[in-house]
Amino acid sequence: MLDYKKTGTFLASKRKQAQMTQADVAQKLGVSFQAVSKWENGTLPFPEIPHPVLVLKSEEPGSKQKLAMEYGYSESICHDMINHLVNDIMVMGARPLAVLDTIVCGSAEKETIKSFIKGISDACRENGCSLVGGETSIQPQVVEKGVYVLTSSIAGILSKDKVIDGSGITEGDTVLAIASNGLHTNGYSLVRMLMDQMPQIKLEKIDGETFIEQIMKPHTTYRNAIRNLLECPGIHGMAHITGGGIQGNLCRILPDGLYADIDLSKIKTLPIFRYIQRIGNIDEAEMLSTFNCGVGLIVVVSERYAEQAIRNIAKYHDCYEIGRIRKGSGKVLFRNSVNWESL
Repeated sequence: MLDYKKTGTFLASKRKQAQMTQADVAQKLGVSFQAVSKWENGTLPFPEIPHPVLVLKSEEPGSKQKLAMEYGYSESICHDMINHLVNDIMVMGARPLAVLDTIVCGSAEKETIKSFIKGISDACRENGCSLVGGETSIQPQVVEKGVYVLTSSIAGILSKDKVIDGSGITEGDTVLAIASNGLHTNGYSLVRMLMDQMPQIKLEKIDGETFIEQIMKPHTTYRNAIRNLLECPGIHGMAHITGGGIQGNLCRILPDGLYADIDLSKIKTLPIFRYIQRIGNIDEAEMLSTFNCGVGLIVVVSERYAEQAIRNIAKYHDCYEIGRIRKGSGKVLFRNSVNWESL
């Protein structure tokens, strides 16, 4: 989170980098020219938000984008990137506003660039934000022909008194898991290694879909679920489960003197994770630190409101309890084991 003056300078620099006027940005966002001018001057005119704070985040879809280009998922990978970004800022309670994208390539193939722009634009629209500009950087001496590197930045907003950062987490709070739809955007270096060692797995059928179809599912967006969740009282913290798994992400929001007691036997892991664990003979610790294993988002909520939170989320995704917050050190402690057998 940045102060308004620094944020205004950042927004102005990005607008100029995209070769857009303030009027262009205003038209894209559906706001007045005067509003954009005030933003860049460090004044944020959001009358419905008494103490506005901007949240900024950058993201790229990692080595999944290499597979996307190899197997024809160039538009889909853009949804991965934007959905990941939106989840990252919404766990703080922020509302996504605007996105800037960058495409770095060795040579710009018209149809590929068009598919990227369409994918990013569609993903922004689905998440209630605007693609306000971007850059295509052609660098033939740096990037090989046919290779594309995508990255995006997002700006979101919320009221300072509504920031969800885990500071309100207390002993006895309930830890809820929200289901993922697959790998999302993490663990692809390990997956690509398995594919190199056992190329036959690419066409293996897992739960009615090929291995490639399973691993290339777009990263789930939790925007609607989080919006509905925020209507529930007692939400003390949220963690987007990405690289590092449950332990590597949930620990970031836990106050000192508390730890999350997670019962792994309650996790509803997905067939694709069970397949990867079996075919690669991967131990549980590595699976849990590499993949989300079926848990895309974690919510820490007051025990009193846990059932209400589950109902609110269940309108969009499967949601269930996997643990409690307890006094002590260790941040995130596991007990029992994930069920890696077919359910």
